[in-house]
Amino acid sequence: MLSPFFSRALCQTSENTTVATTKDVETPQRGLVQSLVSGRQIAAAAVNEGDSCEFGSLHYFALCGLGGILSCGITHTAVVPLDLVKCRIQVDPAKYKSVFNGFKVTLKEDGARGLAKGWAPTFFGYSAQGLCKFGLYEVFKVMYSDIIGEENSYLYRTWLYLSASASAEFFADIALSPMEAAKVKIQTTPGFANTLREAWPRIYREEGLNGFYKSLVPLWMRQIPYTMMKFACFERTVELLYKHVVPKPRADCTKGEQLVVTFAAGYIAGVFCAIVSHPADTVVSKLNQEKGSTALEAAKKLGMAGLWKGLMPRIVMIGTLTALQWFIYDAFKVAMRMPRPPPPEMPESLKKKLGQQ
Repeated sequence: MLSPFFSRALCQTSENTTVATTKDVETPQRGLVQSLVSGRQIAAAAVNEGDSCEFGSLHYFALCGLGGILSCGITHTAVVPLDLVKCRIQVDPAKYKSVFNGFKVTLKEDGARGLAKGWAPTFFGYSAQGLCKFGLYEVFKVMYSDIIGEENSYLYRTWLYLSASASAEFFADIALSPMEAAKVKIQTTPGFANTLREAWPRIYREEGLNGFYKSLVPLWMRQIPYTMMKFACFERTVELLYKHVVPKPRADCTKGEQLVVTFAAGYIAGVFCAIVSHPADTVVSKLNQEKGSTALEAAKKLGMAGLWKGLMPRIVMIGTLTALQWFIYDAFKVAMRMPRPPPPEMPESLKKKLGQQ
């Protein structure tokens, strides 16, 4: 099913594609990958000047995946202390009454080292998730754009971002789930385990493989809306910032100025992400704490008010996290000299059609 797409990504020859040379002689050109930019077709057989790879090639997708590993693995690990307190507020609000109180109780009972509990499954789990999230998002975005065509890719670009990110996150959560289960057990179940090496064997011994994937459905419920918001909101916010806030076109901005816009758009997207995905995040925390419980049972036990416990620390955490992830991802693209198409513009063919109407 995916073979036609991968043939294009691998730059296979297109028999029907021709381009005019400077002498107006039509010569065959190898597989063209269309971006979302007006009139911009990127030849997969030739790297644009200054770029390290061609847009839409396997090399490009592999680098996107590596950028995802760095952006998600580093940032999620950096906020482990806040994540730990957030999870404890969600599963035991009577003991951990607020963010400040949560840090105070944790430091008193476990010391400073206790704030780092769950760092290993966090790092490995979210690195795997980042690989799939960012790498596959770029894959699906190109694939879906190619299916619906350049004009529809512009007209329905928000839906394109939503569908590509949802598809990528579906697979990313399968990679994340085993590590997420271990992380929550370490952070919220006293005496269960202190390290990943202790947690994994015990989860398997007590619950089998189901222990690693029992929270996969609520994880999808949390992460897929989160990721859809994360990518679609980010893409459209960048577009709006360059159109209405930044006083000059992106092409005239320095790399540093572009990264500032990336960070700002990432933070705005992160705030919306936190709100959309928070109830499911609370269910995931509760579900992994209690053996044998189901998502529906956990939600009923928490109640409507309980589902929104820990929202403020999650907004701070996810807002900062999302902004840093996009900053690291875009900075990685800059450092690796990867193609970074500017915000989409209306294709010339569509302009002509609208002008005729």
